[in-house]
Formats: sequence, C-alpha cells, structure tokens
Amino acid sequence: MHRQVDVPDVLFIFFGATGDLARRKLYPALYELWRSGELRGRMAVVGVSRRPFDDEAYREFVRKAVNEYRPFALYGEAASSFLERFFFLSADVGKPEETAKLAARIAEVEERFSLSGNRVFYLSIAPQHFAPIAQSLRTSGLLESRGFRRVVIEKPFGWDLRSARELNAALLGAFDERDIYRIDHYLGKAMVQNIAVLRFANLLFEPLWNRHYIAQVEITATETVGVGDRKGYYEAAGALRDMVQNHILQMVAMVAMEPPGRFEPEAIRDEKVKALRSLRIYRPEEVPLFVVRGQYRSGVTLGEAVPGYREEIGNPSSTTETYVAAVLFLENFRWWGVPFLVRTGKRLARKRTDIVIHFHTLPLTVKALSGIEGEELAPNRLILRVQPDEGIFLTFNVRASRSPFQLVPTAMELSRGEAIGFNTPEAYERLLYDVVVGDPTNFTRWDEVEAAWRWVDPIAEFFAAAGEEGLAFYPAGSEGPEEAQRIARRHGLPFTSLVDERAPVLP
Repeated sequence: MHRQVDVPDVLFIFFGATGDLARRKLYPALYELWRSGELRGRMAVVGVSRRPFDDEAYREFVRKAVNEYRPFALYGEAASSFLERFFFLSADVGKPEETAKLAARIAEVEERFSLSGNRVFYLSIAPQHFAPIAQSLRTSGLLESRGFRRVVIEKPFGWDLRSARELNAALLGAFDERDIYRIDHYLGKAMVQNIAVLRFANLLFEPLWNRHYIAQVEITATETVGVGDRKGYYEAAGALRDMVQNHILQMVAMVAMEPPGRFEPEAIRDEKVKALRSLRIYRPEEVPLFVVRGQYRSGVTLGEAVPGYREEIGNPSSTTETYVAAVLFLENFRWWGVPFLVRTGKRLARKRTDIVIHFHTLPLTVKALSGIEGEELAPNRLILRVQPDEGIFLTFNVRASRSPFQLVPTAMELSRGEAIGFNTPEAYERLLYDVVVGDPTNFTRWDEVEAAWRWVDPIAEFFAAAGEEGLAFYPAGSEGPEEAQRIARRHGLPFTSLVDERAPVLP
C-alpha cells in the first residue's frame, strides 16, 4: 500500500477531537492504517475538546464515526483492540493550567503503551487558535519529549499574506519548519500524486510538456452542494480563499513545475515554489480581464430545488463569491503564453475535479495532406480525472467507421480504478501515514503558502472593494456564469462542458 519504510510508534494528539473533520476523515483514516497493519499496535490517541466526554464516550464517538464512513468496519475484537487506544481530555488548552492536565494525560498514555515519545499534534480547530496552542505547547514542555514533535495544520493558513506571516512566526516559535505539516488533502489524492509520475516517468509526455505543444491547461474543481454547515466560515472566506489559494494553485504547481534534480521531498517542493513564484500577479485594473467571481441563486441541482446562497446563509446582501474562474499565466520559458484556465464553484451541474491538457491543433498543411481540408479537427487532450471515478484518458482523432473522410475524437482509457491502485488508500490515510514516517513531500511548505498569497491578495482586495459590482449570478445546477466562458474565449479555448456527455472529457 505504501512504500516500505520503518514506521515508528506514535501518539496522536487531536485538538478539535469531536469536530466534523475528525469524525468524517481522521478516525476512518486511522482505522484503515490500523486495519492494514501500518499502525497496528504502534499508535495511541489523546483527543482534546471542550465537550464533557470521558474515555468511554469518546470511544463510542470514534466507533460511530468509523462505522458511518467505513460501514461495518468496527465490531468485535477488532473494535476493542483499536478503540482501547483512544483517550479523552475535556479542556481548553489555551489556558496554562489546562495544558498541565494534557501533559499528565500524555505521560500516562505513553507509559501505558510503552511509546517512545513521538508526538503528532493535529490542530483540527479554527485558525485563530493555532498560535495560542503552539505557544502553550512550547511553554508547557510538551515539545521536549525524546522523540519527534510534529504539528499538522489545516487550512486556511492565514487570511492574507500579512496574517499568514504572523501565524507562521508564531508556529516557528514552537516548531522547526521541518516539523510543520500544512495539510492540503488534494495533495493526498491518487491522481494529483500521479501527475509527477505521469510526467517524469514516461518519455511519451515530458518532451511535449511545454508551450510548443500545449495550447492550454484547464483545471476544474466543482461541487453540486451548497455551503451546508460551513456558513460562518464560507461567508468570511469565499471560493477564492477556500479553494483557489490552496487546492487549485497546488494543482497548477504540480502541472507546471520543472523536473526536480532529485526525487526527494525538498527538491520537489523547490520546483513547486518556482512555479508559483512565476505566476503573473495582476494589477487591480487587470483583475476583471482575467478573473470572474459569481454567486449562486436558487435553482435545481440533481433534480432538487435549492435556495440561493443569500437565502441559505440568511444574508440578503452578501457579496461573497461561491464561484471563481480565472486565467493564469506563468512567466517562464516553459509556459510563456500558455493560459491556465481554472474554475471552482458550488451548486454547479456536476461534481468534478479534472486537469485537462489541451494540445495544439494540427496545422492546415497537415489537414490538407490528410485529405480532410476544411474539416474541423479536435485537438488532442490528456485528461487527468481526480474525482470522482479517477482515471487517465487520452483523446485522439480516428476515421469514422462508415466514412473514410470523417474524423471523430476517441478517448483511450489509460487507467481507472484499481489499475494503478486508486481505490486505496484515501487521501487522509496517505497523509497521516506520511506525517508519521516524516515525509513532507505532499504537504505545503511555507514559501509555497507565501507565493500563493502573493497572487491571491490583489484579487481578494479587488473583490472586497468592488462589492456587488462585477458579481455574476448563476442559477444553482448550471455550469456557472456565462462571464467565465467569455474570459476563457478571450484568452484561449472555452471551458469544457460539465454536462455534455459527448465531450471528450467524458469518455
């Protein structure tokens, strides 16, 4: 399942242990690591939250969480051996006296299971608590164990460049940079991790991976759901901060990076930083030419009538964007002049995360020699489907079976499902494992975060100043605002349809 390395024993300390992320992602991922043998007998967990739980109530919470997202997984002896390693502390660890209770609980659990002092502090909490908890951990002596001390930070990492720098300074007051794991779960997805392998392990692709052969790169990350129970967070963040600053720009970096000199974590992250630093930063007056922001209104999604965003959050004057489409340019030799079209949004026609590489169309002379002069030839496309139904597809032109003079685009399915192990493990399972073994490759380094905020900040400032002006509304269940297709056509090919089953992106 994972590469063969020595897996150390570890104590996980989950702050926000009864929150939604822990319930949906962290406990099911830990159980899979336990069940598969990677962490069996080598881990324990101390959950920290303000809820008035005891150990038994916490274990029942974990059991229900695992069985909800891994149906019928936890029962019998398997449940007992896994759950007996979960312990709870009801505390506000921002207070020094409460941190002393945590220190005592950690010492008790480590002694009980003969753990060697390796500790992973997972901050599954609101970002404003990161700095106080880091400071509290440092002053309490909890970072002075004989093993490693690593901290995992969920997004958003800051609100803008200034706040991100302040947060980073606070974390560096307690942890070394090498021990800070800024998690972006998209980097744990199988297809995103396969971008580098596809490029650098196959001679077929890397020689073509440049402006001479690629006309456009298109990255889509859309959802059919609304904001749900994230209303407060989303109203403050919007799609730009929630998706573009992290997930979208990380996929851009993976596609655009240069081949690393060595396939080692820091060498790979060095090349990602270079790609992000080469992004053209837009001046305020340029933003409307390259970026569209939208907000969904009422409509029909997956056959169900749904309210508009303003009704959903109870704010009739909200200008928070639920959709962003943008054209990016990288100012380097490899990608000069190649538009990177990105889009993300909620309440759209289909849930999809795709990376589509559009190759140049054939020159007219080739069309003439083929005897199909005047025929519209579809460009070749390489499609990396991240979710759902992960797969790799290559489209090319072939003659129609009943006409020697008609060409049709056909998709070759390179891999799908278990062909290259997509079904296991899940993203958080991979990433938790990587934290334990100390592999930071698929985590975001500080200079990546800094470069991403440098690109996002001017756009966010323009959005804030513009208010409702320029906010494009779209009905729920649609493909988003038409303005997005207009900026796409201005700089390259239009965005691929989310719903047209005949499109090559949907083999």
